Amino acid sequence: MGLVGVQENGDGNGDVLSEISLGTKPKYTRMDSDLDEAEEEDLPSSNKHDSKKYIMACAVFASLNSVLLGYAQLLLLRFREQAIWTKCGYKDVGVMSGAIIFIQQDLKITEVQQEVLVGILSIISLLGSLAGGKTSDVIGRKWTIGLAAVIFQTGGAIMALAPSFKVLMIGRLLAGVGIGFGVMIAPVYIAEISPAIARGSLTSFPEICINLGILLGYISNYEFSELPPHINWRLMLGVGLLPSLVIALALFIIPESPRWLVVQNRIEEARLVLRKISESEKEAEEKLKEIQVAAGLANAEKYEAKAVWKEILCPSPPVRRMLITGCGIQCFQQITGIDTTVYYSPIIFKNAGITETTQLLAATVTVGFTKTLFILIAIFLIDKVGRKPLLYASTIGMTVCLFSLSLSLAFLDHAKVGIVLAILSVCGNVASFSVGLGPICWVLSSEIFPLRLRAQASALGAVGSRVSSGIISMSFLSVSRAITVAGTFFVFGIISCSAVAFVHYCVPETKGKTLEEIEVLFHDKDDESQGNEVEMGDVERLMQKS
Repeated sequence: MGLVGVQENGDGNGDVLSEISLGTKPKYTRMDSDLDEAEEEDLPSSNKHDSKKYIMACAVFASLNSVLLGYAQLLLLRFREQAIWTKCGYKDVGVMSGAIIFIQQDLKITEVQQEVLVGILSIISLLGSLAGGKTSDVIGRKWTIGLAAVIFQTGGAIMALAPSFKVLMIGRLLAGVGIGFGVMIAPVYIAEISPAIARGSLTSFPEICINLGILLGYISNYEFSELPPHINWRLMLGVGLLPSLVIALALFIIPESPRWLVVQNRIEEARLVLRKISESEKEAEEKLKEIQVAAGLANAEKYEAKAVWKEILCPSPPVRRMLITGCGIQCFQQITGIDTTVYYSPIIFKNAGITETTQLLAATVTVGFTKTLFILIAIFLIDKVGRKPLLYASTIGMTVCLFSLSLSLAFLDHAKVGIVLAILSVCGNVASFSVGLGPICWVLSSEIFPLRLRAQASALGAVGSRVSSGIISMSFLSVSRAITVAGTFFVFGIISCSAVAFVHYCVPETKGKTLEEIEVLFHDKDDESQGNEVEMGDVERLMQKS
């Protein structure tokens, strides 16, 4: 959507933007403004610093629900590792001491029940994400975060106290819904409160929190594993409630999204929030006017319950391009095989020729360490280098590593050079993913959609990610038996190569642009004439109201 005023940073000048910190926001220039930049009145530097810390705190608190996802994923990871290590011929491996094993001992559940308990999380969480989009449009972004924490707390408490498998499943279902809500809403909320110059880094926080959740799971497994089986797994699950308790307290600190408040015509509340997260009152007013223009169409349609999904299912050309980009990047994140690379790394390394248990464990731990390290690197680069350059580096690096892994498994298995190449390829693939495609897909899906569609379109992308992940993870062993492990990763390499083309043709650079400016990137010349008529109508309505 074209805007009445365009920020000076909209020209994509990366050299200038890369030197600007979170506390330094670009100035706004509007048609009705006769002021020079020199005449802008800024707040004292201490207030700027307070604004920076406040936004950072909001992003951290909003990301805590992703800690729950990482912690819950560990149960899935431990069960898969148990099956994978057994397949590799190792019966007693310390790394397998996860909650699922003690649940099996205490509640005497069958292998099928274990599979259902583990697999149901992905299915229910994607349904939670889908429902979360509509919920956040109704009750707000902030309270959807709170609702996610309450649902997860309820489910986690039921699981920790469960006397039987049926009760355990009820808790698992509720926990899955809460996780689905939390994972969907966190990037949307952070994108809507963050300044353009730091939005990429802040919106990447949930990805870090997922890894922190996995780390928390490892620590709790280690600390409680020596306790009796009827107690230890309950404590392991109970520890997972801690982040949601922090979120409950954080609701008294973090504000509602100013963009959602504008859509609800709560203008004064939006103004107060913008003053907290802006450098000056003048900038807050400028941003408020921009958001009001962007929210004009959303306000016109907010009482039509089916309006949003009608626009998603029968999209205009610009919305269609947004959906292709947002949902496409989410699917490519998973169908390039990252989950199989991490989950099934013991099988990969065994096929390469590693036979010693300690060596297999060391190689597997190296993969996890590499993944976490490069996510941290991505956070520092995303707003300096930009989304698209990092996606190019990520997808090209993954393609090279996947092809080299396939070749090492096919032609150099059990040779020393083949083992080294396999380890380097797996770590390189994980590093390439973590520096680009991993965190950036969540950033893009939360910032490219217009305000009226953002929550529910982002939820649709999250569902696509979960479905793709489930299909790839569940089919890997069957496919690898049919065409070998080497052949499977060759296919992943081809898919990753197509991801490079997708990034080139379908993903625009959004670094340093406001959420309102990003809409313009998806309009072509044929759309502009129609878009301008709508935008001018929005402006006229706003002027009449004021």
